[in-house]
Order: sequence, then structure tokens, then C-alpha cells
Amino acid sequence: MKRCAPLQRGFTMVEAIVVLVITGIIGAAIAVFIKVPVQGYTDSVARAAATDVADGALRRLTRDLRLALPNSIRVGGGGTYIEYLETTAGLRYLAEDDIDPVLMTGNHLSWTDASRLSFTVVGGVPTDRHAPRVGNFVVVYNLGEGQEPGNAYNCSVPCNRARIAAIDTAAGTITLANNPFPAQAASVALTSPSRRFHVVTTPVTYRCDAATGALTRYWDYPISQTMQMPPTGGKSALLATRVKSCAFRYANLASQRSGLVGISLELRVGSETEGVLALEHQVHVDNTP
Repeated sequence: MKRCAPLQRGFTMVEAIVVLVITGIIGAAIAVFIKVPVQGYTDSVARAAATDVADGALRRLTRDLRLALPNSIRVGGGGTYIEYLETTAGLRYLAEDDIDPVLMTGNHLSWTDASRLSFTVVGGVPTDRHAPRVGNFVVVYNLGEGQEPGNAYNCSVPCNRARIAAIDTAAGTITLANNPFPAQAASVALTSPSRRFHVVTTPVTYRCDAATGALTRYWDYPISQTMQMPPTGGKSALLATRVKSCAFRYANLASQRSGLVGISLELRVGSETEGVLALEHQVHVDNTP
């Protein structure tokens, strides 16, 4: 006796279309509810990334400005450039009236004899990360622009800056390529009351370019009397992108031997809902020469 095969049925085209329509409606409804939280998440990630970039740039700039040679900070380009002379150490030189046959001997830094190039560093020459190097500069009693001979930027006239030619850590002495200090006698001899000098490594410039959206750091270029915008002949590194605007401000309180640098930075937030992250920061600097 033969058995009949069970009846097998598929689905019709109408049923398939109905399923597709229903699936699309459900998918669209889910997308409407999910879009807002997903967009909020991506926006928060983009804001966090922009904040991290801006905070890193401001921290680097703050750390650098606190290493600035006193009275060397200057702003140009309508507040889009800031420049300073970077120091690695503040040391004490042996002065002529410090020499005592019993208490202290050595070579004093001369303000009368240009042929005397070597002088003793009181306390010895540091050998750690603050160690001076050949090619660095010795600067004494810097007063800033327009205060010649106390302007380390301008050595076209008698100034207070000399290049280091040799260092003897065992003897605790530094030898200069030339001694510019005796030439100050024609105007005023700016010896340091506390016998201090600073070791300057390189000028440093920060440039904010809103056209390209870049915040760039320049260093290791020649010291110039006038501010170069941008500097040439050195190195550079990109610190931030997507910069909408930034501004540098500097107020020098000469009577109090201090200064205040104001920094405004705006970054575009990279997300679907374009936004702007704005930060304000202030840096106190010590201008005691």
C-alpha cells in the first residue's frame, strides 16, 4: 500500500514582501532610538580627544615658559607668536670681590679685561640634566628688549650674552668664546648683584596658525634681535591640529620682577555635530634677572 508524501508548502511573494517591509519598519524604529545615544557617545569621545590634545599642548607650553630666561618672553604676530630664550640652569659666577686667599680662590668673571675668558662657577659645574654644554650661552642680568646692554637678543651692540667654548667640570670652570662684559663699561656695567648667570640653550617659538589649524613649536634656531615669524634654520614639531584660533598675551610687571602669560586656545571637535573646545590658561613667570 502506497503512502502519500506530506504536503510541502513554501511562502508566496506577497508574504516575503510583507516580511521585508515589517523588518524595515522595525529596523528604522530601532535606528531612531539608537542614533541619539550612539551620537552622544561619539561626540563625548571626540571632545575627550580634543581636551587631551589641548591640555597636553598647554602643559608643554607652561613647562617651557617656566624655563624662560627672565625678561626674554616676547609676543608677536598679533598674539599668534610667543618666543623666549630657554634655560637649563641658574648658577653663580665667582666675582672679583669674592676672591679671598683663605676662603676662596679661582678665576673671576671679568668686567674689565676682555681677554679673560675663563671663570669659576661657585659650587661647581653641574653634571646632571642641568649641565651646561659647549655651544650654550652664558647670560648675566638680562633686563629685556630695549634695555641694552641687558638685552640677550641684541648683541649687535655690547650685550650680556657669551657663547660657551669649553667646560672643565673637574676644575669647575667655564671658558667663553669671547668676553662681552667689559664692553658694557661704555654705557653701564650690569654685574649681577647676586652674582648669578643663566645658561641659555636655544630660543623657542610657539606659532598658532588658524589658516592651517596647527600649533607648532620651533627651537634650535639662531637668536635674532627682531622676532622671526616663523623662525628659520632650526627644528619644529607639531603640537596640535584642528586649531580654530589661539592668542598669546604677556604682561611684564617690572617693578615686581614678575610676569603673566595669558593663553587662549580653541580647537575644533572632530565629530558629526561640529563643536569648539575653548580653553584659557595663565602662567606666572619669574623675571628676577
